[in-house]
Amino acid sequence: MASGKQRISGYRMVYLALVFEGGLVGIALGLGWLLDTPAFAQFQLSWRGVSQGVLATLPILLLVLCAGFLEYPPVKDLFRLSRAHIIRLFSDASLLDLALVAGVAGLGEEVLFRGVIQMSLAVHFGPLAGVLIAALLFGLVHSLSLAYVISATLIGIYLGCLLLICDNLLVPIITHGLYDFIVLVVLIRRD
Repeated sequence: MASGKQRISGYRMVYLALVFEGGLVGIALGLGWLLDTPAFAQFQLSWRGVSQGVLATLPILLLVLCAGFLEYPPVKDLFRLSRAHIIRLFSDASLLDLALVAGVAGLGEEVLFRGVIQMSLAVHFGPLAGVLIAALLFGLVHSLSLAYVISATLIGIYLGCLLLICDNLLVPIITHGLYDFIVLVVLIRRD
């Protein structure tokens, strides 16, 4: 009976994550309308954007893999905290559940932070300021710990630069979603 409760709880967590992350698209659309920065203005659906997004995932994964070998206490604590948090939330999730959550998170967060916030700031303060401020805001909303804020900010800078270089919001969306999916699967299935 307890496993049934846990499974329902797992479904509920996946559902809440999908609603929250998907809701960011609505927030992005509204904020984009207010700021006169359409959320999907930089979005182009193309095989090139998909392939660039997939390839752009590799450097972040390599960096995380290398960081996993560091004996630096804040990095070890970051991995321990991330794993505990993710297992607590998604231990009962299927691969499809994890793919949906990661995909919707990539879409929602990138449309909001890169598509609206970064692009709006770039118009007023320049592209570099847009990347840095949006990345800092991105890091602050991922505030499980100081190390998590710093790592999320650095990833936000990377994703912001991808948008500048590729001029296609699809690239950071794919990179973010694929990165999240791989990390979720590795951290949960590690045992």
